Amino acid sequence: MSRTDSVTYTIEATPETIYAALVDPDAMAIWRPPAGMTGKVLDFDPTPGGRLRMALDYDDPAQHGKSGDNRDIFESRFVKLIPNESVVEEVAFDSRNPAFAGIMTVTTSLSLGTGGTEVTIACTNVPSGIGEADHLAGLASTLENLARYCT
Repeated sequence: MSRTDSVTYTIEATPETIYAALVDPDAMAIWRPPAGMTGKVLDFDPTPGGRLRMALDYDDPAQHGKSGDNRDIFESRFVKLIPNESVVEEVAFDSRNPAFAGIMTVTTSLSLGTGGTEVTIACTNVPSGIGEADHLAGLASTLENLARYCT
């Protein structure tokens, strides 16, 4: 069964400023990891068909990650990039656990709204191993990081 998790956050910045952070590897290492994690971009080519490979490490060394030890590694392929509007990625986790298998589509959309830019991250085909409440909290944390980075 396919599940979609989605979070929207208004950021007091222009779509141009936010989009620039979506396609900058140094920025992504700062804003993408949710609370309790740090990130490292391992490979990055923000072009259609290009890829992102990223490691997310839990701050708590006792926390077990999807990729082993306390680490989540994922690779995504950029499907579509529309400057100042959206980024679509197909994400796969580096995991031996079948509960994290499959391709999750992550769409980050930007739209100018009252008080700033509404940023929505929508994840479709979320792997069953990712708990919904934890995922939504992680997405919200990521958008809060993005807001701090862009303002």
